[in-house]
Amino acid sequence: MKITINGGHYPGHDSGAVGRTGLQEADINLDIMAKAANFLRAVSYDVLEVQVNALRHISDASKEFGSDLFISIHCNGSYDAEAQGTETFCYTLGGESEKLAACIQNQIICHLGTVDRGVKTGNFYVLRMSECPAVLVETAFITNESDEALLADEVKRDEFAAAIARGVTDYLSA
Repeated sequence: MKITINGGHYPGHDSGAVGRTGLQEADINLDIMAKAANFLRAVSYDVLEVQVNALRHISDASKEFGSDLFISIHCNGSYDAEAQGTETFCYTLGGESEKLAACIQNQIICHLGTVDRGVKTGNFYVLRMSECPAVLVETAFITNESDEALLADEVKRDEFAAAIARGVTDYLSA
């Protein structure tokens, strides 16, 4: 089983969303990506970690790797400081991507207690261009004070990564 994990945005070039404390999405995504990859490798999956600035390069790397699953990890952001929680996107509903999204979403909600914003469709390039089941996980709102505190906590980032990895194993064992 080959799994590509993309840490959204690119430290030093594209910070992504930025929290009130200056916490940068790209840095959080890099950490969660690396931890989730290690959890999946520990149960014998072949994992490619990709965090580059060009979306085309992310999709191309996943295809060249021969990925069976694709997961993009992000932190959400909003001008509304009250917006919070976790949501997981797939390109269309009703297929394998939605099943994978539901497994990951369920694990994060159950183990981290974030607000459940659900599984949704999203017209994201990395989902649209994927040749395998693909999801984009918005772990929490970096622009919300309590969600940002979760993302800033290394132990909680480890829990996000573990929940993502468990969601993958749930999907694969279903």
